[in-house]
Amino acid sequence: MIDYDRAHIWHPYTSMTSPLCAYPVASAQGVRLRLADGRELIDGMSSWWCAIHGYNHPVLNAAVEKQLDAVAHVMFGGLTHEPAVELARKLIDLTPDPLQHVFFSDSGSVSIEVAIKMALQYWFNTGQPVKSRLLAIRGGYHGDTFGAMAASDPVTGMHAVFKPVLPKHLFAARPESRFGEPASEKDVNEIRSLMERHHGEIAAVIIEPIVQGAGGMWFYSAEYLAAVGKMCREFNVLLILDEIATGFGRTGKLFGYEHAEVTPDILCLGKAMTGGYLTMAATLTTEKIGAGISADDGALMHGPTFMGNPLAAAVAGASIDLLLEGPWQQRIAAMEEQMRAELRAITDHPMVRDVRVLGAIGVVETHQPVPVNELQREFVENGVWIRPFGNLIYLMPPYVIESTDLTQLTAAIGPALDLI
Repeated sequence: MIDYDRAHIWHPYTSMTSPLCAYPVASAQGVRLRLADGRELIDGMSSWWCAIHGYNHPVLNAAVEKQLDAVAHVMFGGLTHEPAVELARKLIDLTPDPLQHVFFSDSGSVSIEVAIKMALQYWFNTGQPVKSRLLAIRGGYHGDTFGAMAASDPVTGMHAVFKPVLPKHLFAARPESRFGEPASEKDVNEIRSLMERHHGEIAAVIIEPIVQGAGGMWFYSAEYLAAVGKMCREFNVLLILDEIATGFGRTGKLFGYEHAEVTPDILCLGKAMTGGYLTMAATLTTEKIGAGISADDGALMHGPTFMGNPLAAAVAGASIDLLLEGPWQQRIAAMEEQMRAELRAITDHPMVRDVRVLGAIGVVETHQPVPVNELQREFVENGVWIRPFGNLIYLMPPYVIESTDLTQLTAAIGPALDLI
């Protein structure tokens, strides 16, 4: 199986001629992945941040099984169903009051594409077609589809090869002010200057609230996000918040924007919303934008085949209920405290540039890019699943992890640093 996989199957962010190792998973339970050879690994990644309740959860399994007995999939064009309606109701109830319309899609990247389309079409339909550019933040990452790539960092991001064919957007410097600090005048003035000069052509600012995820795992000042929100109102620019990685508790708040008390015009959700079962995302927007797009019989021209999939909607709704009914705040606060204490021990390692923790995210930034294959092998030998990238070794475990398992994850990082 592994030989065939290596010869024929393309895995994320790797080469076909010299691919990174892929370890065969036979099953998963709780926070553990069981490999085909019988070894068990404590999952420190939540399967790219979505399996917040762990694996094979009985409540989520039951939601899938119940829905499977009714209907697994039906087209969303001209039809609807209870799981999608109830999921939309939950999302609208949990997010700020102005957000009243929900567009379902099948991945986080696509939810960003939909958000960009919403912003552009709103200005086109309301008589301001010149407002057709985005203002994004360096160090940001919004996905791998073309609209999302264009809004991600064009220099340090993963998509530089596509730069010649991507739309040319505006980029403000990454805020240097850390989370918990006031926003520096330099950071705020940088984006204000771009707004003052270009607001007539800017459709929207797109930003990840508080945490820049795959672009660098950087935690920035909540005051900065609050300032950006105020500027959007001042300069008549829409605000798109990408909460795909931060939504549903990861930063210690239900949504990252709550740290800054900012209300977006368009909000993108995914990953943890799904509970890690079936791919799904959502783009929420306001009645004002919905009416603008729909003026003169306008329609939002997007419709994924698996839009609003009943299975995905049913398990996402169950995942949200499971989160809200449990002590998620206490769990994440305990994870934050433990990771701060345990990762502090490696701050003086010669390979470590920075250690930072926020909510259920722990990050070790190194002075140079890490050898992924070698570190991956070391982690597996130590019974943990940690997937580093660039110069970052980070943890985003399931919220249900026990303290002893979390300790095994943090303890595995020190020996791995010795291999760099």
